[in-house]
Amino acid sequence: MSKQHDAAADGGIPAAEAPAKRPPLNKYALACAVLASMNSILLGYGTRTHMTHTIPCTPLPYICTHVSVVSGAQLFMKQDLKITDTEIEILAGIINIFSLVGSLAAGRTSDWIGRRYTMVLAAAIFFAGALIMGLAPSYGILMLGRFVAGVGVGYALMIAPVYTAEVAPTSARGLLTSFPEVFINTGVLLGYVSNYAFHGLPVHLSWRVMFLVGAVPPLFLALGVLAMPESPRWLVMQGRIGDARRVLAKTSDSPAEAEERLADIKKAIGIPDGVGDSDDDDEVVVVDRRNKKGSHGEGVWRDLLIRPTPPVRRILIACLGLQFFQQASGIDSVVLYSPRVFEKAGLTSNSNSLGATMAVGASKTLFILVATFFLDRVGRRPLLLTSAGGMVVSLVTLASALHAIDRLPEGHATPLAGVSIAAVLTFVASFSVGMGPIAWVYSSEIFPLRLRAQGCALGTAMNRIMSGAITMSFISLYKAITLAGSFYLYAGIAAAGWLFMFFFLPETRGRSLEDTEKLFGGGDDGEDNKEDGHDVHKKSTELSSKQTVT
Repeated sequence: MSKQHDAAADGGIPAAEAPAKRPPLNKYALACAVLASMNSILLGYGTRTHMTHTIPCTPLPYICTHVSVVSGAQLFMKQDLKITDTEIEILAGIINIFSLVGSLAAGRTSDWIGRRYTMVLAAAIFFAGALIMGLAPSYGILMLGRFVAGVGVGYALMIAPVYTAEVAPTSARGLLTSFPEVFINTGVLLGYVSNYAFHGLPVHLSWRVMFLVGAVPPLFLALGVLAMPESPRWLVMQGRIGDARRVLAKTSDSPAEAEERLADIKKAIGIPDGVGDSDDDDEVVVVDRRNKKGSHGEGVWRDLLIRPTPPVRRILIACLGLQFFQQASGIDSVVLYSPRVFEKAGLTSNSNSLGATMAVGASKTLFILVATFFLDRVGRRPLLLTSAGGMVVSLVTLASALHAIDRLPEGHATPLAGVSIAAVLTFVASFSVGMGPIAWVYSSEIFPLRLRAQGCALGTAMNRIMSGAITMSFISLYKAITLAGSFYLYAGIAAAGWLFMFFFLPETRGRSLEDTEKLFGGGDDGEDNKEDGHDVHKKSTELSSKQTVT
């Protein structure tokens, strides 16, 4: 086993160490990560096609023109279906509520049918949602399509990072697990392109074509996903040791690492040494099938929420806290309502506002790539702390500039307008360097195997709840305490997030997925290895007696 295991055996938890020489990127694992993450394109495209800058057309008329340029679907839906600004706002924001259904169901679903078929299901649901929205004759049917698409969004948000983390070799797990965030922003870009490409069609066709185009990629994605292997960790949970060994051989950096990863997974499941060591051992009863617990996710909610062990409780708090602070620090408000911020800063022309808003999108996408390539080099904690620190400074700067602008005569705030724009760009860049992608990476790494899918589902639910709460409350918030006050509030939340991450989140770089639990006090000697009063030794004895060969 690795040096980390030796150190753990001596009673200590070693600091994560990157390999002395990084192995070349495993191309098969890369292809799996790309295909899995492409579901996230649907999320970015489907939400952004008609969600970007969902702002009521009063009291800032110029923003309505901006909406027609950047997110044309809204204007055409209003004209064709005769719906109001309030209905448009509800349609845009409610997806965060609808996605809760998918994110909470995805955990149990992926434990039952597998990670791969869950991705196929996500694509199929999104395909159906896009068709319903594109063909909707009324607002009610449009809302139904939004609900179906939202369920697909919830599935895609949860399953892509879980599958990628379980397939990726340790040396590249951070890089590959951050791909979903990269593809979400690619989908956002395609949404912008779609709006521009189809805005010249007749009113009754333009917005429908924008949605119907979103129904095409899921067909190809579903076929591509079927060509991918199943998660090796899920295969072991089902007793398919031989299949898991073959997947690990393709996705690991070396044959030795493949065997080590398989041994760690078997140990985490409770399969005793010597069982499943032959390529013919394709069926091993992982748990007592009279209880039917573990292999398909039964009993997981109890172990997560009702009777969690101390390590599991700390892991759950880490996941939920990180997802909470990712959204509560105001990223969606800054991105979605940036035109309003720029208008306050003095950019009253459509062209200037559009240019500044496009710069926000470019900054967000560019710096996600920075995080992607540094995750496995410098680690999760340094990037998270740098990200949160940059967000605090940017938000305080933005709030201070807006506060100063309020006190100046109109037309005398030109230098402060530049400061405001720079602060917004720095804020989204800081978010993308750490908090944006790493919240998903970290959440998919820390849960024990049996709890991972549904634990990540809870994290996704927290993320969606906070996103909806922040975006749908921003206008009321800034009217109550001003724009400057709103951003001071977000800065305070981001500062609390920095403290949370500093004191509560250990580094996971260089750790196997089965090893990360030890960072929270779990592992071989932890309480968490007991299940229903039976210890691992007794369970392993039962497993050996029930081994079957196919």
